[in-house]
Formats: sequence, structure tokens, C-alpha cells
Amino acid sequence: MSDGSTSDELATRLRALADRLAPGDRLPSSRELIQQYRVGPATVARAIALLAAEGTVVTRPGSGTYVATRARQEKGAVDTAWQTVALTDRAVDTRLIAEPPGPEPAGTITMGGGYIHRSLQPTRALSAALARAARRPDAWDRATASGLPELRAVFARIAGGGVTPEDVLVTAGGQSALSIAFRAIAGPGSPVLVESPGYPGALAAARAAGLRLVPVPVDADGVRPDLLADAFAMTGARLFYCQPTFHNPTGAVLAPERRRQVLDVARASGAFVVEDDFARHLGHGGPVPRPLSVDDGDGTVVHVTSLTKPVAPSMRIGALVARGPVMERMRAVRLVDDFFVTRPLQEAALELLSSPAWDRHVRALGDRLRERCARLAAALTAGLPTAAVRNVPAGGLHLWLRLPPGVDDTELTAAARRRGVAVSAGSRYFATEPPTEAHLRLGFAATADLAELDEGVRRLGAALRDVGGA
Repeated sequence: MSDGSTSDELATRLRALADRLAPGDRLPSSRELIQQYRVGPATVARAIALLAAEGTVVTRPGSGTYVATRARQEKGAVDTAWQTVALTDRAVDTRLIAEPPGPEPAGTITMGGGYIHRSLQPTRALSAALARAARRPDAWDRATASGLPELRAVFARIAGGGVTPEDVLVTAGGQSALSIAFRAIAGPGSPVLVESPGYPGALAAARAAGLRLVPVPVDADGVRPDLLADAFAMTGARLFYCQPTFHNPTGAVLAPERRRQVLDVARASGAFVVEDDFARHLGHGGPVPRPLSVDDGDGTVVHVTSLTKPVAPSMRIGALVARGPVMERMRAVRLVDDFFVTRPLQEAALELLSSPAWDRHVRALGDRLRERCARLAAALTAGLPTAAVRNVPAGGLHLWLRLPPGVDDTELTAAARRRGVAVSAGSRYFATEPPTEAHLRLGFAATADLAELDEGVRRLGAALRDVGGA
């Protein structure tokens, strides 16, 4: 082994040596390892520390390093068959949101994800905000279950409509907010009305809460209020989940007259509307419709927002906005779940939202998303003439592509992956059977640049030809 070998490589060799020895056998001394493998003392120390942390060896100061008893246990030796009986039938279905099997091959172009590329993230402002937050003397103190009062005040201002900090509950991102809301509002077995197509993460969270999904069709102007009223009447549901602004996956915006009708239908049914406002900061430079919650005068709307999409995947900070007993119920669920959201991340979010860099980032992000959206739409029109872009949205991160007749979306998704481009099959976005027309959801925010978008479309066109669609 050369001097440049890493501690991980040495740990791999010592792990193999430990497998050949018996529990309690002594490993060579540090001096012997340095001489045998021609490495430095620090490399040996790190390798031994790694093996000790994983339980392969135990160290005895002044005596040496010995093979641990557990190191001899064979993989798969534990009989866990009894757990199948004990766990009953409460499996959590993650197929709609799980990553594809195996890592993406090197060079794969990502057009199936839901996050912005690192080049679009406010990395410098975020790092500065995190550094300032970490220097606060109370940064590691406990936060309240509702969240930092100052951060709740910022989210209240963003929501508008007379919302106060007391109406805000800070969450660990939008997905956590949805899980809390579903479990707080409806009991297992209850129906929940959802848009069709709709966001897979919400469908998975509702199913995990034991709710029964009832799809309501969406068209170019958003959910249809007449069918929503029918669904409430037929099911007795007390909950409707929707994304009225830059809907995922279609990009549709709920028409102004429908916004009032949706609230009227929900009120008449004695039901809540969970408004997922994930794209509030993802407009492409033009005006973004105000939230449904602004026109809610009686606590019908439970508003969900998040910083994850416009900032970075690990900025897991979001908020629930609601009035009345439903907020107390959601606050209780969050308290039981994990007490509170980690304070340093809340402090960093507060620093970011309160800095001039935040407004600059949102404006710049909007301009670049608009450019990318137009580029992808044009490339698809030119490169995939047998497919059709349903709508070029004024916000969000995706395009909804209708495939040629006879093309199977899952087959095309697999073929695209083999061609080196990751896309999302449209059938994932339906709570029940998808329509006869197949679709793909294509993201334009996760690629490195415009040239990569063009190349992704070229590869997708080749995959479409592979499955006989062009």
C-alpha cells in the first residue's frame, strides 16, 4: 500500500483481517500497521476509529486492538420472520416518491426531480445566514413546538390576509406539513379528495395516514368545482387537498372564479381545504396569484408553504397556517412527533428571509426559471413533434408532456434512463387509474444549464424512438 492510500482503504483491509480472526484475537499494533502498509500514524488512527465505531473491533488503551464478538456474526443470521405477523397490514407505500432502483449512471441528465440545481441555489446567502445563526448564544436552545416567534411572523407576512404569528406552525418542510395536516384533520379510513393528476408526495402522505383517496379531475383552469361538489356529496369527505398555484404536475393555475367556488363548495360541505402553496416563490417573473387563504373568512383553508423548493433540498423549513381548533390539533400532532423543528435551521431560515439577499434571489430565480421553461418547451416542440406540451406555465419547475398514442409512460421512462436522461412517468401522479393518454413530467430546474436541457430532450427523443413512439 502506498503512502497515498486512504484510511478507508486501510479499514477495508483490517476488516477483512478481522473476519479471518476469532473474537478476542489481537490485531497488529499501530507500529506494525504503519510498517506493513506504509501509511502514517493518522491514517492508522482513523481506520481503527472507523472499525471501532461500526463494532468490528474494540480498543483497550495500553493493551491494543481486538476483534469484537459481533464481528463474527454472519449477515442474515437473524430470523426476523416473526415481524411480518407483528407489523400486521400497516405498510407505508413509498412507491410514488421513492428514488428509482439503483444509482443513476454517471452522466445522467436529471429532468425528473423536484429541486433546483445547485447553480440556482442562493448558496452564498444561505451559508452566510447559517453562519450568523450559529453565532447566536441561544442557537442550540430548545424551540417551542410552534416555532420561533420571529420566523412565524415572517411566514405570517408572506401568507397575508390578516394572518398573525399565532396562526403559524413551523414545520420540517412541506412534506412534514402535509403529514401533520392529514393526520390532524381526518381519521384512518376517512375519504380525502385530491386533484387528479396530483402531487405524489401528498398522495403517499395521505395513504400513510390511512386515508382513502378520491380523485377529482383537473383541467387547464385547475380543479373542476362541479365535480368537487359531486365528490363531497357522494363521499361525505371533510378534506380536500389541492395546489391552486402552478399545480404539480400540470402547471395549471386555478381560475379566479373557481377559487371562490372551491371555497364555497368546501364551506357548504363543512370541509377543510389544504392548500399546498409550494410554488409561492417560484413565479417566472410575473404576478403570482394570492393564496386561497387570503379570501378565507372562517378557517376553511389550511395553508402549506415551504422554503425547500426555492432554496435548497436540505432547507427543510416550511409552515402551516390555520385558524381555530384545527391549529391546536396540528400543534399537538407536531409536539408528539418530534417536539420542535431544529432551532439552528429555523434561525438560518429567519436570517435568510430577513436579508436583502432573499428578494434578490427570488427575482433572479424567477428570471432563470422563465428562461429554462421556454427553452425546454421550444426544444420539445422541435425535437418531439409527436408529443405535446399541455401548458407552458408562468411558474413552477415542470412541464406536463402528452405522449403519442400507444406509448407506455413507464416503458418510455425506463428507455430514457438507459439513454442517460431521468424523467418522471405521468402515471405516478394519479390516485387511481390514469387516463388513456400517457404523460411525462419533465423538470427544467435540476439540470446544470440550458445546453443540458437541449441534450436531455435529444436523449428523450432517442428513447421515444426506441419504444416506437416517433
